[in-house]
Amino acid sequence: QVQLVESGGGLVQTGGSLRLSCAASGSIFSINAMGWYRQGPGRQRELVAAVTSGGNTNYADSVTGRFTISRDNAKNTVYLQMNSLKPEDTAVYYCNADIRRSRWSVYHDYWGQGTQVTVSS
Repeated sequence: QVQLVESGGGLVQTGGSLRLSCAASGSIFSINAMGWYRQGPGRQRELVAAVTSGGNTNYADSVTGRFTISRDNAKNTVYLQMNSLKPEDTAVYYCNADIRRSRWSVYHDYWGQGTQVTVSS
């Protein structure tokens, strides 16, 4: 079994900062890409940022320059530092990871349970 557990969401004022964390645990052989998605009220889930096992990153245009994704491979953890938050960043943020559970298995997508981020104006 594999679990992704997120933490760090909450309520913050416009211009404030939050740091999200997501730790993967369980039967894990290797992790490829890890990322953060979000789903705002009445909107589809969208990619916010992703990072490969080698450290290559990509960001949604709407967060470039404000958010930073990073990971600690030794801890199977991915982080999202969010600065200069805006009300439109309000959403449930989901952690995602591409995980192989053994040397004989293929990679599968896993999701966290989501953490609410609310930015007040």
